[in-house]
Amino acid sequence: MKKASLIALTAIICVTTVLAGCGKKEAAPTTGSTAEPVKAEAVSVEIGMLKLASSAPLFIGIEKGFFKDLNIDAKAKWFDAAQPIAVATAGGSVDVGATGITASLYNMVAGGQKLLIVADKGREQKGYSSTALLVPKDSSVKSIEELKGKKIGITQTGSTYHYMVGRLLEKHGLTLKDIELVPLNSIKGLMESLKSKQVDAVMLNEPNITAVVKEGYGKVVSQVGDEMDYQTSGLFFSPKLAGNKDAAVRFLQAYAKATRYYYDAVLTQKDGKVVPGANYDEVVKIVAKYTDQPEEIVKQGLPYMDRDGKLLATDIKTQVDWYAKEKLIEKAIDTSGIVNTELLDEALKKLGK
Repeated sequence: MKKASLIALTAIICVTTVLAGCGKKEAAPTTGSTAEPVKAEAVSVEIGMLKLASSAPLFIGIEKGFFKDLNIDAKAKWFDAAQPIAVATAGGSVDVGATGITASLYNMVAGGQKLLIVADKGREQKGYSSTALLVPKDSSVKSIEELKGKKIGITQTGSTYHYMVGRLLEKHGLTLKDIELVPLNSIKGLMESLKSKQVDAVMLNEPNITAVVKEGYGKVVSQVGDEMDYQTSGLFFSPKLAGNKDAAVRFLQAYAKATRYYYDAVLTQKDGKVVPGANYDEVVKIVAKYTDQPEEIVKQGLPYMDRDGKLLATDIKTQVDWYAKEKLIEKAIDTSGIVNTELLDEALKKLGK
């Protein structure tokens, strides 16, 4: 009887083992390891921008297919001025805006318009020529302190140039009340006024700085990036795109890939000097194509931007406070309502190093 019981017990153990094994085999397909990956939803994204080199990562992302790889149909919508881009983004007629951060933008937000600043699209950074204060070649002015009582040309009131002049003066113990600001409406107007000496100094950006110096009628007193870090322009999302988190993160994932491609090509330094990096010639050709500029001109005006496209978020508050102090915006605004860095952070996690 003991023998019979032993045989029966052995049989039960074998059956149990077999059933357990069968159970495991049946459960395997439910793990999803062999399932087809879910394809991201196709999204069409219209980008409002100017034909400027500071939009280089967007040009690269479109040209190299980085957006397409993430099932985003990115299309450029060209504008002739900066402010209409912000208006179009807030109004939803474009999904993404790429332009300068000005007093008019903050006034628009103060008036109830909604948009989010999500990434870098150009900034002033030490060691890189982007925007500078220039004086006539034969001027006796050698420092910012010597500008007291002088006429300084800017594009327009409330512009990034207005802001930069004000901040530079304050850093060197002066204020806007110590000089005369002369709005000249255009870059061409600034260059002509400097050449004819109708003003004592002007703010100019690249490649115009290099052009003026080469032509011999102006000289640089100070590079803005050597004086301060400044978020000059940004990437804006419309409320609609920002509300579609999956599409927003995918867009920024492609954008960050493009900013890295741009940085490694044209912003790498050796011994403190910018030198051509990987894919330099290709990037120059892409920028030339989208800006309708000769390649030699493009090489002189490739602005600095963060390799990962990260925004100088704290600088946005600095700007708002300054514009409010100067009464260039109607009322102070809470910058936490217009700055979003979380979307890019998530995109960078997905992109990896």
